[in-house]
Amino acid sequence: MSPDYFSPDNVLVVTFGEDPENDKNAYQALTDLKQLDSQRQIKIAGGAVVRRDLDGRVDVKSETGNDPYAGTATGGVIGLLVGIIGGPLGVLLGGATGVLVGSLFDIDDVETTDSVLSDISKQVHPTRTAVLAQVTEQGPEVIDTAMARLGGEVMRRPVVDVEQEIGAAQEAQRKAKREARKELQQARLEKHKEDAHAKVEELKSKLRQPKAGASA
Repeated sequence: MSPDYFSPDNVLVVTFGEDPENDKNAYQALTDLKQLDSQRQIKIAGGAVVRRDLDGRVDVKSETGNDPYAGTATGGVIGLLVGIIGGPLGVLLGGATGVLVGSLFDIDDVETTDSVLSDISKQVHPTRTAVLAQVTEQGPEVIDTAMARLGGEVMRRPVVDVEQEIGAAQEAQRKAKREARKELQQARLEKHKEDAHAKVEELKSKLRQPKAGASA
């Protein structure tokens, strides 16, 4: 997102350094965001502390807070986001190139196209803890100041852009599953044809063999 453009409704990724102590800061960061919400300085729709393992999977480590916030990352934009960037697509998006497969989002020139999912996925580094949150804010200063106290760096992407790409990613995954099912069905059909042909040939072979005791 351009530094001179601010959207009031954003998905935040708050990242911390490699120091193991920064894991604690990630948990505190989510707690502080919720406190800012309770003070009506921001509004948080969902949030979670997440961690990516070396295989690329993303686990929700904490959704700390009182009951109104319990389970906020298991649904909504943050839940969908965790599911996508923690799956095979997320590994692609967060890879060395960070580019998309052209057919995935109907993008002709993937080398020059920005992707919010790619940006977010690449921020969630393996073996490091991050905070994902969906927030409404009047300006960046309140959250930036709170996160800076914990050594956190904030990346914002507009919710509308994230939702658009999530929809495209889900459709691409559905198409991929449909194509995989078609290929499996075709493979089974071909195998059935081969099996049926082999059985017919076996039967023909038996019919051509002379019966025992038959005259030459």
